[in-house]
Amino acid sequence: MSEANIIDGKAIAEKFRNKIADDVRQLKNIHNLTPGLAVVLVGSDPASEVYVNNKQKMTTAAGMKSFEHKLPGDTTQKELLTLIDGLNTDPNIHGILVQLPLPEQINANIILAEVDAKKDVDGFHVLNVGKLFVGAPSLVPCTPLGCLTLIKTELGNNLSGKKAVILGRSNIVGKPMAALLLEENCTVTIVHSKTSNMQDECRQADILVVAVGKPNFVKKNWVKEGAVVIDVGINRTNDKTEGKGKLVGDVDYEGVKSVAASITPVPGGVGPMTIACLLQNTVTAACLQNDIELPIQQ
Repeated sequence: MSEANIIDGKAIAEKFRNKIADDVRQLKNIHNLTPGLAVVLVGSDPASEVYVNNKQKMTTAAGMKSFEHKLPGDTTQKELLTLIDGLNTDPNIHGILVQLPLPEQINANIILAEVDAKKDVDGFHVLNVGKLFVGAPSLVPCTPLGCLTLIKTELGNNLSGKKAVILGRSNIVGKPMAALLLEENCTVTIVHSKTSNMQDECRQADILVVAVGKPNFVKKNWVKEGAVVIDVGINRTNDKTEGKGKLVGDVDYEGVKSVAASITPVPGGVGPMTIACLLQNTVTAACLQNDIELPIQQ
């Protein structure tokens, strides 16, 4: 079998963002509405600061308003809740994203529950999670939504009957990914640390989504020939030859690409699509809050 097609997340995300920018222009021209995204960062975690800066740049590039709230690391839970209450009632803000992780003095579950479900562009609020699992329209977590977009670029819009295996059962990726693929009529299995036949389950997958946070965890012999492999993981190795260590995924990329039909690289695969889907969720939220039908039409 020839080597796998490399799924170019950067290029696909760029096309996605161009479509979002068109939607934003139509919202401005037809409805006099500019979507606004508020990002809240507590503390000075370097990785989080990079993510927040990237999100801000992409938001403004798409023609939307970006509101940054950078708070000191000793911010109290009460102070953060007060800020979120203000954002919930601000008509200029249609999406709220609280960057995780939060400092230890703040309970993330309480904070995420305080965000208005209609402005929850991360898709983490229990109301949005519930809607997702019953197939009702909702704001969907960005990373699984991005993964689904990448899968459809390879297999088309009809995924009915495909065997999908998700390695990892987190609330952020694994569980919502399962719900999305079920809605696409896939036969879905979630594999996790307590699964007794993990490798055998993965080998059955037409679609394999891996999100476990373990570098190079999935090997070539775990993957069915011709599978589409989506690697959500991003890990930094201890190899300091390039300064900070090399970024790798949860999949042994060099080995697996010799058997898979398609595979996402790390970096440059799922990551860019996650930010693109955040922008899409902000547009969706703005439309829902203003009773504007989607897709936006002139």
